[in-house]
Amino acid sequence: MECRMLTRERIWTKNFVVVCMSSFFMFLTFYILATAFPLYVKDSLHGSQQQMGLSITIYVIGGVLVRPFSGQWVDRYGKKKMAIIGMVIFLLACLSYFSAKGMFLFLVIRLIHGMSYAIASTATSTIASSLVPNSRQGTGMGYFSMFMSVGMVIGPAMGLFLWRDKNIHVLLAAICVIAALSLLFTLGMRVPKTTQEVVQPVAPVKHVKQRLRWSDFIELKALPISVVGFILAFAYSSLSGFISSFTIEIHQTQVAGTFFVVFALMIVAFRPLIGKVFDTYNEHFLYYPGIVLFAVGMLLLSQANSGTMVLVAGVIMGLGYGALLPCFQALAMKLAPEHRRGSATGTFFLLFDLGYGIGSYVMGFIASVADYRMMYVVAGLVPLLSAALYYVLHHRPRAKLAVPKQNAKLV
Repeated sequence: MECRMLTRERIWTKNFVVVCMSSFFMFLTFYILATAFPLYVKDSLHGSQQQMGLSITIYVIGGVLVRPFSGQWVDRYGKKKMAIIGMVIFLLACLSYFSAKGMFLFLVIRLIHGMSYAIASTATSTIASSLVPNSRQGTGMGYFSMFMSVGMVIGPAMGLFLWRDKNIHVLLAAICVIAALSLLFTLGMRVPKTTQEVVQPVAPVKHVKQRLRWSDFIELKALPISVVGFILAFAYSSLSGFISSFTIEIHQTQVAGTFFVVFALMIVAFRPLIGKVFDTYNEHFLYYPGIVLFAVGMLLLSQANSGTMVLVAGVIMGLGYGALLPCFQALAMKLAPEHRRGSATGTFFLLFDLGYGIGSYVMGFIASVADYRMMYVVAGLVPLLSAALYYVLHHRPRAKLAVPKQNAKLV
C-alpha cells in the first residue's frame, strides 16, 4: 500500500517529461518570433515602433479569439487530441511564413498561428496538471512552468542570434525544426483519461442546443488570479519585444542576448524552492516578494546606462517572474474543479495572452511618443497595480473564506 502511495506522489514520470518538452519547444518557437519578427518589421519592412508591436499583437489576438473555446474543447474532446490538432496547425503556420510575401498575408498567418498556439498550450498545460498529484500541484506545475519560462527567456536570445544576419529564411527554417520537435513530443504523450472524459462522449446531443453561457468558456473561479496575470503579462511584454532596441538606444547592444540568459538562470535556479514554498505555505509568500522584485528590476532597467546595470536588472526580474508565473498557473487550476481544469487553463492564458498583446502595442506606442526609458518606467509601475488587484480579488476573499472554517473547528 505504501509503495502505491509513493508511486502516485511521483512527479517526474516519463509522460510528465514528454509534455514538458513539448511545451518547451512550443514556447521557444513563440518567443523566438516574438523577438525576431519586430526586428524584421523594423529592419526589412521599415516599420514604426507601433508596427513592431503589431507583429506580436495580431498573434495574441488569434490566441484570444480561440482561448474561450480551447478550454471547453479540451474538456469535451480530450486533452491529447486537442494538443495534436493544435500542434499540427502550429507547425503548418510556421511553414506558411515562407510564402508570406506581403504584410497582409504575413499578418493573416500570424493570426492563425496564434489560434493554434492557444489550443496547443491549453491542452498541454491541462495534461501536465492531470499528471501531477493533487498534493504536489504547486511543485509539479512549478516544474512544468519552468520549461515554459525557460522557453520564454531563451527564445528572445535565440531570436536575436538568428536575426543577426537579417536572413529571414534561416530564422524560419530554425523555427520549423523546433515546432516539429514539439509535435513529435506531443505525439509521444500517453495521457490517462479522467472519468469525466469517459462519460462526456455519451452525453445527450440535445445538450448542445442549450443556451451558451459565459461559464461554458470561462472558469469563474480562475478569473480573479487570471486578471492579476493579465497585469504581469502587460508589463513583461516590454522585455521580449523591445529590449534589443533599448540596448541599441543606450549603446549596450552586446548585452541584449545575455540579459535573457541571466533572466532564465534565475528562474531555473530557484524553481524547485518556489514549488515547495507554494505547497508548504501559501501563494502570498510567493506573490508579494515576487511582484516587488519584478517591479524593482523593471525600474532599475529604465535607468540603466551600462551593461552591468542591464544584467543586474535581469537577475532581479528573473527572481520575481520565476516566482509569479508558476504561482498563477497552479492557483488557476487548483481553484477549479478537476473536470474544469481545461477551462481554467484556457481562462488563465486568455487573460495572460491578452495582457501580452495589448502590452506590446501600448509599450510600442509609449516608446514612439517618448522613449524606451519612459516605457520601462511605466512597465515598472504597472505591476504595483497588480498588487492591489491581487489583494482585492484573491487575498482578501480567500482570507474571509478561511475565517468561517476556523470558527467551525472551534465549535
